Amino acid sequence: MLASYVKSRSATFLLTIFLVLSPVAHAQSGSSTSITGTVVDPSGAVVSNATVEVRNPVSGFARNAATDAAGKFVVPNVPFNPYHVTVTGQGFAPYSGDVDVRSTVPVNVNIALKVGGAAESVTVEANGGDLIETTSTFHTDVDRGLFDKLPLESQSSSLSSLVTLSSPGIAADSNGLFHGMGDHAENSFMVDGQPITDQQSKVFSNQIPLDSVQSLEVISGAPPAEFGDKTSVVVQVTTRSGLGSKDPHGAVTASYGTFGTATGGFNLAYGGNKAGNYIAISGLNTGRFLDPPEFAVMHAKGNEENVFDRVDFKLSNADTAQLNLGFTRSWFQTPNSFDDLNIGATDP
Repeated sequence: MLASYVKSRSATFLLTIFLVLSPVAHAQSGSSTSITGTVVDPSGAVVSNATVEVRNPVSGFARNAATDAAGKFVVPNVPFNPYHVTVTGQGFAPYSGDVDVRSTVPVNVNIALKVGGAAESVTVEANGGDLIETTSTFHTDVDRGLFDKLPLESQSSSLSSLVTLSSPGIAADSNGLFHGMGDHAENSFMVDGQPITDQQSKVFSNQIPLDSVQSLEVISGAPPAEFGDKTSVVVQVTTRSGLGSKDPHGAVTASYGTFGTATGGFNLAYGGNKAGNYIAISGLNTGRFLDPPEFAVMHAKGNEENVFDRVDFKLSNADTAQLNLGFTRSWFQTPNSFDDLNIGATDP
């Protein structure tokens, strides 16, 4: 009988500081920015309490903001993409326009509302047909609204499962690796502009928790030159932020399933227009951490813990400081098969 007991422990502590103090020099150092602006009436007076909506029907991204007493608004943590901007205010005709977000330089939009008639109304259609893409790369945009609609795998491989199910030309294996365009060695992650030029899976380099992800842009086929020599798939990840939160909000999740699989999670976002914090904590314990080709598994227990914290400081309309903290740890056994257990017992 061949007995094996292999433990694999991996602990990763990621400390990343993003200081975008010169937006011209660091225009490509992140994967999101903010949309700011001022809303005025026909006379040039500011309009307070106007509702500003930024939406991309293709990716599913939608965010609302209200103008303050000075008529100003801020929509933070907007991933790179084109967007519809709609502004409504009591007594004014609705405004609708488009903005294209392609760098970390904040986009400033000054909007002049016209006086509206009593019978005027606005109709917002969930149609992205008139959004014009200005990039030549083949990519798939995935926003957080799609996460709950897909049958994702457990927390140990949920990010790669999301990429596999939402993007064409990608296949997955049983241990959380995905193979973009047939080559898993040419994949790369960009987390808030910071490169991770290798796979993240159950067996190698634990993934960031899915609760920390706001949106993805999956670039496949021929990634642009700024991503180095990767020729398969580049996954741009924009993490969630507490910047711009009106009130503290979060969620607590728990589940239990087959193979003694128990999961738990907690996330909280809080802050304002000048600073914000987002924290996510999750854990997994299961009797089938790796996924061998057996109906009944033996020696396949494992667990994983994840902690992610993002802190944002808005120093000015052009300067932002961002701090990402992450800790992830996993422990798992190497599964045995029935054939392994029978070696020596059935063979001469």
